[in-house]
Amino acid sequence: MLEFPLALVTGAAQRLGRAFALALARQGYAILLHYHLSVEDANEAASEIQSLGVPAYLVQADLTNTTDLYSLFSTLDKLPHPLKVLVNSAALMPRGDVRTLSAADFDSALALNLRAPFLCAQEAAKRMPAGGLIVNVSDVGAQKTWSGFPAYTVSKAALEALTRLQARSLAPKIRVNAIAPGLVLPSDLVSEEEWQRLVERLPLKRPASLNEIASALEFLLKNEYITGQTIVVDGGYSLL
Repeated sequence: MLEFPLALVTGAAQRLGRAFALALARQGYAILLHYHLSVEDANEAASEIQSLGVPAYLVQADLTNTTDLYSLFSTLDKLPHPLKVLVNSAALMPRGDVRTLSAADFDSALALNLRAPFLCAQEAAKRMPAGGLIVNVSDVGAQKTWSGFPAYTVSKAALEALTRLQARSLAPKIRVNAIAPGLVLPSDLVSEEEWQRLVERLPLKRPASLNEIASALEFLLKNEYITGQTIVVDGGYSLL
């Protein structure tokens, strides 16, 4: 029986998380596919992964709840695969401003976008005695002042700082990097007109494809001399 290395991807039912999970599956990793509420999407993603000839396992958890988070790793311990990769992709993006954003929305964003990657990396590192790769999914907005999304912007900026701290602390066996996408998929929080306006401002005049973002993960898998870095894949957005 083939022994597949295991990759855990959080928020893997939809959007970028799903693209990262599929990219890892194409590289021969068994996937522990985390989701929270998107049951149907998670099942579809698992079927797509299995069609590539690798195992896919589903695990439901609210990562803002520490009991759920630790239970996820208890599930992982029962799988017949060594953990080699963790991708922290699950995130919340509450709209608001610094005058009116509620404490609950601020806390929820930081709990999922920052505390969960911190705790997941802690747990993953315990299960990577032979080494591995941790990738935190940031955002080009981490280096911007998006006044409409203060909790999200702060959490992603902090996540990049956390990435550097984790990389230094977990070296030499475990590498930790971040990927910061720019415009990829439109959000329900942004109108079609606003999305097109943002795309037209980009130097490359188009959003990224999912494969272009996922290829950054493939690069980090292959180049084992990179740690503590944030790979920006933004079509020039950070130049604006």
